[in-house]
Amino acid sequence: MAAALGGCNIQIHSQPDPSLGSGTMLVSGDTGSPTFQRVFNPFLPNKRTATNYVFEPLLLQNPLDGELTPWLASKYTQPDASTIDMTIRSGVSWSDGKKMTVGDVVFTFELLKKFPALDTFGAWSSLASIEAKGEHVVFHLKKPDSPAVAIIGNTLIVSKLHWKDVENPTTYEDPNPVGTGPFTVGAFAPQQYSMDRNPNYWQAKKVQIEHIVLPATNTQLDLVAKGYDWAYAFISDVKGTWGKANSSNKWWFPVGGVISLIPNLTKAPFNNVNLRQGISHALDRTRIAGSASEGYMQAATTVGLLLPNQNNYLDPSIPASGLITQDQKTALDYFKKAGYTLQGNSLVNSAGQQLTFAITTANGYSDWLRAVQEVGKQLAAVGIKVTIKAPQPAGYQSALANGDFEMAMGGTGGGDVFQAYNNLLSSTFYVPSGKQASNNFQRFQSADADRLLAEYQGTTDPAKQKQIVRQLQQIMYQQLPVIGLYNGGLWGLFSTQKFTGWPSAQDPYMAPQTYGVAPLAILTHLNKN
Repeated sequence: MAAALGGCNIQIHSQPDPSLGSGTMLVSGDTGSPTFQRVFNPFLPNKRTATNYVFEPLLLQNPLDGELTPWLASKYTQPDASTIDMTIRSGVSWSDGKKMTVGDVVFTFELLKKFPALDTFGAWSSLASIEAKGEHVVFHLKKPDSPAVAIIGNTLIVSKLHWKDVENPTTYEDPNPVGTGPFTVGAFAPQQYSMDRNPNYWQAKKVQIEHIVLPATNTQLDLVAKGYDWAYAFISDVKGTWGKANSSNKWWFPVGGVISLIPNLTKAPFNNVNLRQGISHALDRTRIAGSASEGYMQAATTVGLLLPNQNNYLDPSIPASGLITQDQKTALDYFKKAGYTLQGNSLVNSAGQQLTFAITTANGYSDWLRAVQEVGKQLAAVGIKVTIKAPQPAGYQSALANGDFEMAMGGTGGGDVFQAYNNLLSSTFYVPSGKQASNNFQRFQSADADRLLAEYQGTTDPAKQKQIVRQLQQIMYQQLPVIGLYNGGLWGLFSTQKFTGWPSAQDPYMAPQTYGVAPLAILTHLNKN
């Protein structure tokens, strides 16, 4: 399909579907398997994407930079690193017209405590207790853990009246949800469903969209030809396809992660930092980024930040912001320190054995595959033989979790700077290969990293947190627990024909995602033409 769109001379034009009114938005935001199941339980993994248009969190976190915006909580404070005090917003109603109260917030968290499978953000891994104090809910943490405010704040709130008599919330599909969000469920069919504007919404004046239509099937050709208003998708030659189909079609692909090589640090020779540095210096990241992302994304640094999103955290003492340029001489010097020398066309150890290893990626992830192929070519130039393993995505995830790999491709980093470093570096996630890890898949262990992460958790002072993040960058830069390659993109496609006010590089108020909490900020920001 990408070839059909990007490689031919057929000009495709698109216009909004005339059967959809001027206040109706056509969104490629959900995919049937192959049809839709009516699941709007906000705590189930198989929920419909538009569930997040119905339910809202206490705080809205921007995936681009981790910034927290008060939402169902009108204000939050952290009197100390073990306490979070949230003021619950007044004047908020459920979609059935009932008033949202502090009691609904407390009920939600008690529900997650009673049924841990619903606690998808892991709030109770940090919480010791909660209490209502007038219009406030006070969260008491098990230990100093200031970053837990984001985990607790991201939790979606449900109605006590609607949920209190549900016998088994872990299987309850909630087909007719009652939420505080800007939309309610409208017509629902296996091939398509719609969301209707919630007249009881507390920000109703900010919502100018009357209906949202989400089809079950959204091919690239559909996106280009059928007049979609909003989509989240990677399209080859976006300018020549999506852009040319209609002059109102716009796009924004901000940085949303770092695509990295993940070495298994429990296996030799990857446990040798000099070998990892040698591999890092042997790579031309600009070329890898161009090959993998078709020129949309740039080379990534090795410090673990999303740049430019998190420039304010960057340690200025790190050369070139941690971006390593290809230098084969330096690479060979590092390899020599690791016990490998170039003999002819092979990089060999003292026994004359060529350095050979496999990189594991997921079958169907075409950008990752192109990156691995380019990495293999570049490492071959310094005498390393690379093979590729590409199991199906489920098999890839299993291999990563169980440490059944030598080197793997993977996505790292994130808008929440603490969680990004914690997931990568904390030894609390360490398990030996053969046991299942939930994070820190490379199995990194560092007393210094653990100390710094604990210090970050123990302070609410942003200046101190920034200094700690700079020290964590030094660990990333010097020890290379993972090898950043190129920036991962967020693939936002928009049409300004009906609606304007989409996020952009000039106004990056939210990530351009059709899923998660991002749509709450976007749908309350758009203006109808």
